[in-house]
Amino acid sequence: MTERKTGLTARPLSRKPIRRARGNTRAWQRMLSGRRLDLLDPSPLDIEIEDIAHGLARVARWNGQTHGAHIFSVAQHTLLVEAVLRAASPRVDRRVQLAVLLHDAPEYVIGDMISPFKAVIGGAYRAVEQRLLAAIHIRFGLPAVLPDELTARIKAADAGAAYLEATRLAGFQETEARRFFGREPDLPAATAQEFLTPWPAQRAERRFLARFNALRPD
Repeated sequence: MTERKTGLTARPLSRKPIRRARGNTRAWQRMLSGRRLDLLDPSPLDIEIEDIAHGLARVARWNGQTHGAHIFSVAQHTLLVEAVLRAASPRVDRRVQLAVLLHDAPEYVIGDMISPFKAVIGGAYRAVEQRLLAAIHIRFGLPAVLPDELTARIKAADAGAAYLEATRLAGFQETEARRFFGREPDLPAATAQEFLTPWPAQRAERRFLARFNALRPD
């Protein structure tokens, strides 16, 4: 599977240092796998897909302000985004699908910060997020930094999923959702129903892991 087919040609990752806090402030998290992940200098060797699946299945989209008996988790969101991309591009390469599935993977460590708050705190959050995503990509055989064309495709699918979530789960009117997220994606009704019914955390975790295993490099 060549880079020409996948479009997964690596771009350089910015190595601008992130300032560490002084004293005994902890900048790492202990994972249930036993790994200790440094948020400021994450190593791909400390990243396990089971930790990612477990964490994302328990992180709520929309700050939990969604309808349903369960939160709408980031794990379920990533599966929806991948379904949106496949509906638009049925022949998309598996490595591209894997990149889509992992596009929000840093949130297993840093949570799902809503866009308005990201705008408030500025670039520090983004720097940590990008460093984590690069380590995750390397761990699972993807370029540290995706090419701009693929990043744009992921953002488009992400916006389509956000439109569906906003109007079906988060109380947005269609006109308001179009203003923020663009038009509604063309997704089969049965697929939309499946992925927009919030799942229990255990199911979201299992579904995320199953999809990852179906897409992982041979």
